[in-house]
Amino acid sequence: MFNNVILSVQCLFTNFAVQYLCMSELEKEIIEEKQGEATMLENSNIVFNKKLYLESYGCAMNFSDSEIIASILSKEGYATTRNAEEADLIFLNTCSIRDKAEQTIRKRLTEFKARKKQKPNLLIGVLGCMAERLKGKLLEEEKLVDIVVGPDAYRDLPNLIAEASNGEKGVNVLLSREETYADISPVRLGQNGVTAFVSIMRGCDNMCTFCVVPFTRGRERSRDPHSIVKEVEELAANGYKEVTLLGQNVDSYRWSSNPDLKGKALKEAPRDQVVDFAYLLEMVAKVSPDVRVRFSTSHPKDITDDVLYAIRDHKNICDYIHLPAQSGNSEILEKMNRTYTREWYDNKVQRIREIIPNCGISTDIICGFCSETEEAHQDTLSLMRESEYTLAYMYYYSERPGTLAAKKFEDDVPLAVKKRRLQEVIDIQRDNAKRLNEAEIGKTYEVLIENVSKKSEADFMGRTSHNKTVIFPRKHYKIGEYVDVKIMDSTSATLFGEILD
Repeated sequence: MFNNVILSVQCLFTNFAVQYLCMSELEKEIIEEKQGEATMLENSNIVFNKKLYLESYGCAMNFSDSEIIASILSKEGYATTRNAEEADLIFLNTCSIRDKAEQTIRKRLTEFKARKKQKPNLLIGVLGCMAERLKGKLLEEEKLVDIVVGPDAYRDLPNLIAEASNGEKGVNVLLSREETYADISPVRLGQNGVTAFVSIMRGCDNMCTFCVVPFTRGRERSRDPHSIVKEVEELAANGYKEVTLLGQNVDSYRWSSNPDLKGKALKEAPRDQVVDFAYLLEMVAKVSPDVRVRFSTSHPKDITDDVLYAIRDHKNICDYIHLPAQSGNSEILEKMNRTYTREWYDNKVQRIREIIPNCGISTDIICGFCSETEEAHQDTLSLMRESEYTLAYMYYYSERPGTLAAKKFEDDVPLAVKKRRLQEVIDIQRDNAKRLNEAEIGKTYEVLIENVSKKSEADFMGRTSHNKTVIFPRKHYKIGEYVDVKIMDSTSATLFGEILD
């Protein structure tokens, strides 16, 4: 069952090359047509004489970064390809959040290195979160790559590629307090022409002890809201119907045109002097009533009533919040440096449901964190029962080198116990989801058609505002249209319905 959970997460956040291989022929045609149009429109005056193959792992932010990378390199004559064998340049945009992801990436790098025997001029690079931590091993010890680039150094890629082409090692893992890539128009990779990611901030100031992100992505900084609105306007003009605003902690988004407001002064400035996340949500929602707005990820400590009111008052801001709990026990939460207690989190969930009664809420759960007792685990199980999440990403704790937990705490919960506790959490979530989905039968929801169903080309797949997946017969409708769907059946993961003409 644990493998099934990992697979479900990978279906949401996996590299687009693998996603492409899993698609039907019709879906491939749709995506190739859309991506081809985007490439021609944005780069019509550029001669493409080289090919770039990109694989992205981990969170949605990595996928957004890959689109920035493709944009930067398109100006250097690189066209993206889904065939690694024809590539002149292979980049893996990496994730360090779990050991499994790192092992997968190492295996892929070994496979790509073997291709250099047939293609000596092939360049291989590692980008993103693994870059800083493993640059020495990947470059010098294991000699798996030619280029290593951190998340804030993508503008330097043309120079680093030139260095690597001359036999040198191209390395830049410097973190920045300023870089947001606000002026770069992303090349949309492997998407459906309907939904798109829009990065609104970078980095993270929350020093959760289990997390490596503050050390791999640097300090938090927010992107100019006018550039965000402009990007959404361009997406709307090109037919996109949904945007997801991305950040490690979107609720702490704060921007000011006043250069004196920085750091602590910016965070403490009154609302009339800054653009906060609630205000940004409203700005984006007003671009077009036909463009849905989602966001990820929220930190419970920062989500405010103003954000909840913005969701309530704008029909096109989706009734869905990802609210990672990580644990249901206050002592473990303190050890994780989450800065809230179980009681405080419960009150936040209650407040969300007071203001947005039908809001879908999802979460992240880590089982077996350092010193977690059986009693603490039972608190997490009670949290799962009481919160009734529509979706949950569930893992057992994997110690990551360089984190505060690795430095301060002993990873003392046996692996077998971690796995057993994880399975108990999964069982509760599966039962909750099955019951909640059964309660949807007979109701009608507005659904955005996102794609052809993976199981049958006779069906479409879409999502409701509160982020539930719905499968329904295609009839005469098209991808990108909104339809009213009556729910007829369900499983723990999916709703099935019929379009009301």
